[in-house]
Amino acid sequence: MKFSPAGTVAATDWAVNRPLDRRALLWHPAPMIIRPLDPAADRQLLPGLAAMMVEAVAGGASIGFMAGFDQAGSLAWWQGRLAAAAQGEVQILVALDDGGVAGTVSLVPAAMPNQPHRADIAKMMVAGRARGRGVGAALLAAAEARALAQGRSTLVLDTISGSVAARLYERAGWEKVGDIPAYALMPDGAMAPTTVYTKRLI
Repeated sequence: MKFSPAGTVAATDWAVNRPLDRRALLWHPAPMIIRPLDPAADRQLLPGLAAMMVEAVAGGASIGFMAGFDQAGSLAWWQGRLAAAAQGEVQILVALDDGGVAGTVSLVPAAMPNQPHRADIAKMMVAGRARGRGVGAALLAAAEARALAQGRSTLVLDTISGSVAARLYERAGWEKVGDIPAYALMPDGAMAPTTVYTKRLI
């Protein structure tokens, strides 16, 4: 992945300067960009974001919702999130490819005046069809770059202890602060611990 002058992230073309190999077409990733969601112009992306969230919850992701969470409920949540983005309360990054929405992550700047240097990373999701392509790592890098550009040098997040997401954050240099037992329910109702992470960007 590489950052463009416009602040988006573009997928590197693996096929540049290589002979055409028709077998490579089976695994060559679709072009992808990561950019901020525009509250005024990107309402058409909400159904895709909502469907990805429903898929995540149905797959067992602990992102605040329980089994049975449906498209209507997800769409209503994203509409509220878009309104919050319009007010500057959250910044939503989306990964887009030829198939539509491939992933998302949110940057939530701390609201209190004594924390102008801090933000939270929240609601990291990657569509099932896009997993294994480095989308999560690219989203995280894009969120960190955006935070740093805004002077938000101390970042905080939490995720289910021992999860795939936890391993992603650790590979990206996030520091484990500690575990909180019995923190939240999984979609199936099982109680799960969470791990809090932080990262200093400067």
